[in-house]
Parts: sequence; structure tokens; C-alpha cells
Amino acid sequence: MKKIIIANWKMNPATPQQALRLAREVAHGTKDVKNIDVVLAQPFIFLPLLRYTPYAVRHPFQLGAQDCFWEKVGAYTGEISAPQLKALGVKYIIIGHSERRALGETNEMARKKILAALALNIKPVLCIGEKEKKTDEVFPYIIRNELHEGLKNIKKSLLKNLIIAYEPVWAISGNRSSHADTPQNVYEMSILIKRELYRMLGKNIASRILILYGGSVDDKNATDFIKDGAVDGLLVGGASLNAKKFVRIVKEAAKL
Repeated sequence: MKKIIIANWKMNPATPQQALRLAREVAHGTKDVKNIDVVLAQPFIFLPLLRYTPYAVRHPFQLGAQDCFWEKVGAYTGEISAPQLKALGVKYIIIGHSERRALGETNEMARKKILAALALNIKPVLCIGEKEKKTDEVFPYIIRNELHEGLKNIKKSLLKNLIIAYEPVWAISGNRSSHADTPQNVYEMSILIKRELYRMLGKNIASRILILYGGSVDDKNATDFIKDGAVDGLLVGGASLNAKKFVRIVKEAAKL
């Protein structure tokens, strides 16, 4: 199974020209990488730019979105549907990111978005993670709850295309005094998440679900998380806005 590296640009960059330049630099730097799936999850407004420019046809990365709405069509001002994203070539959608949850997104909303993505064969990347690091809680209740509530009543066979991104809120680089987790802790958490998925979905489905790590990932620690953290890839935030750093992350991951 290929490793996957997802760039989450968040609300960046400022202009279409900057977005295209960043994508071009990433594409050029990763053009010879064959064993890594590279995904650029960008603001909605840049998706047509990278989808329809002549250059975009040749890019070696896949398009991702940072969110979607669960209804297909209707009077939902400001929302973007999964069918609209699919029409733009989107293959991955980040769902339930802690920054979306902080704005009011619930587990039930995340569940409906996951269903909308899976119905169109788009891979949802469900973000889960605890707000505070507690040494007395081996498997945080909030993570178990996000898994169970987010996947409730979804047909098991559909979930083979699910991706889980473990991204503890306290580790996200945008937060003050944040710091990356340790590969050892990530290894233990990935095992616990996988074990919970086995209980929920059975071995056949759970074994096909990729688990990523996100939270202050950069070109200095990325390799350690993949090698020693037992994860299938990374969700990269701030470092993905620096083409050289992001390319270095992809290339180092490809060596493993």
C-alpha cells in the first residue's frame, strides 16, 4: 500500500498566482517520486485553477479539498457539495479537522460529510484528536467518540476508502506553544486506533484503512513519524506552504 502525504494549505496562499507557483514547485520537485501519493488540499477557489490550466494535466499530485457539505444541491449559501468537488477532479476531502470543529462542526455533521464523499468514491480523511495531552488517559474518550459517532450507521464495505488522520489539537502548529508529538506516542496511538477500528469494522475492512499523523510535521521530523510512528503517511500543515520543505518531506518518505 502506498504511503500518502497530504498538504493542507488551510486559508493560504493569498493569490491564485501564488497557489499556482506553489503547486508547480511541488510538482516539479516530486515528479520522479513513484511510491507516494501526494495530495494538495487547497482552498476551494484554487481548485479550478489547478484542474484546468494546461499545466495541471501533467501534475503528479492529486487534488484534495478541506471540507464539503453533505447535501448534493439546494439553498445552502456558501456551501460546496461533494458532487461539485468531484466534477473538479477532487479525490480526497479533509473532514472534521479540529479547526472546523472549533467553529461548531459536530460528529454528526462529520458523519454526513463522510457519507457524501464515500457515495462518490471520494476518499474522506477523518481528523480525530484530543485537545489536551493527559498521561492518565491511554486512549482518550474524545477520540473513541469521534470514531464511533463519525462512522455510525455507515455501510462497512464503503469504509475501505476511509483515511484516519490522528492530529492532536495540542500539537497543531497554528496553536500557541504547540509542539509535535513523539514518534513513540504516535506509534502507540496508531495501534490503539487500529485496534478500535478492528472492533468496530472487523479485520477485513479495518486493515485497509490508512492512518496518518498530523501536528507540527516538518522536514526534520517527518521521516521519524513514518518510520517509527507506524503510520501510513502524514497530514502536513504549515510546512506544506514551503515548497522546498514539502518536497523534502515527500522525498524522504519515499526512501522508506
